Amino acid sequence: MQAKGRVFKYGDNVDTDVIIPARYLNSSDPAELATHCMEDIDKEFVNKVNRRDIIVADKNFGCGSSREHAPIAIKAAGVSCVIAETFARIFYRNAINIGLPIIECPEASRGIEDGDQVEVDFDSGVIYNRTRGTEFQGQAFPEFMQNIIQAGGLINYINAKTEK
Repeated sequence: MQAKGRVFKYGDNVDTDVIIPARYLNSSDPAELATHCMEDIDKEFVNKVNRRDIIVADKNFGCGSSREHAPIAIKAAGVSCVIAETFARIFYRNAINIGLPIIECPEASRGIEDGDQVEVDFDSGVIYNRTRGTEFQGQAFPEFMQNIIQAGGLINYINAKTEK
């Protein structure tokens, strides 16, 4: 499993209210949420993001409320992976549950800039910054987590297992 794309870089404490503002939570439609993703921190994000792009952030990405709308909006916007120095625990859990790959890697967070082209190999955990010619060792995704992500989230994974 891999991710490859252009980086959108953000700082510390990007909270769920910035990822998807509360004023849009009257919808649970992923496509609708995607149209407002990151708009309070980066008004042009939805106009610039392409399928498979990557978000890189500093500490405590996804802090704030426990709403699963935040990782849903990111995934529906086309982001293939989020890399951060650290994640809020509930965001981490929600991201995996909805099938959004995330990797904690402080070195990558510090060594990747906005606009860089980055590849992530989830089997090895290696993050390649193709723009700068550097690489970072993140934590590899265990097979069961890759299976959940490839299934599109925990519910789909469980449903597929019970159908067999």
